[in-house]
Amino acid sequence: MSSVINHYQTLNINPTATQAEIKQAYRRLVKLFHPDSNSQTASHEEIVRLNVAYEILGDTEKRQSYDRAIAPQTPQPAQPTSYENISRQQKQTARDADEHMEQWLIKVYKPINRVLNNILKPLKKEIDQLSADPFDDELLEKFQTYIETSRDFLNKAQNVLRSMPNPSNVAGVAAYLYHCINQVGDGIEELHLFTLNYDDRHLHTGQELFRIASGLRREAQAELKIKG
Repeated sequence: MSSVINHYQTLNINPTATQAEIKQAYRRLVKLFHPDSNSQTASHEEIVRLNVAYEILGDTEKRQSYDRAIAPQTPQPAQPTSYENISRQQKQTARDADEHMEQWLIKVYKPINRVLNNILKPLKKEIDQLSADPFDDELLEKFQTYIETSRDFLNKAQNVLRSMPNPSNVAGVAAYLYHCINQVGDGIEELHLFTLNYDDRHLHTGQELFRIASGLRREAQAELKIKG
């Protein structure tokens, strides 16, 4: 199983990098992988990954939220007074952790998973219908309705993710969900841009971002199975 996507590694910078250093690293790497500047190292997927990383790290609020999502959460142990107290505290801590995890799965993970499915699953059908005639007003309006509905679902997923701190033992799962939601948001905006200018590049980029989001969702599910 692949590791959690690290935007700092994507831009090849330290987590303590300044905004100026982040911007400089982003420009340098985009130039490296852009087909107009270097055909030998050109990579559309790398460009997408760089754009996602820069959108988060280049924005102070998004970066702070991202840092909190990936930061390990280490509970402070209570001061033991005897071997009996240590055993009792360990059992209580384990019970609390199990209960916290169960509540998080019920109130956060499962609702977000259902919401993401409502966004990602219909995409292929929606694009297939639109491809019959992208300039048909009725088909385009239906596609725009799908985009707006997906935006509503995305807002719901974002609010649910912020509604409850994740337990430390599922920090990896939470990080995958965070990345997935961000990819979906970027994908929705690309699909919206297509409806404004009919540029197929936006449609293809949107599909690629949704593909990456689906992969991250599967990674979250796999990580959760390991925890289980």
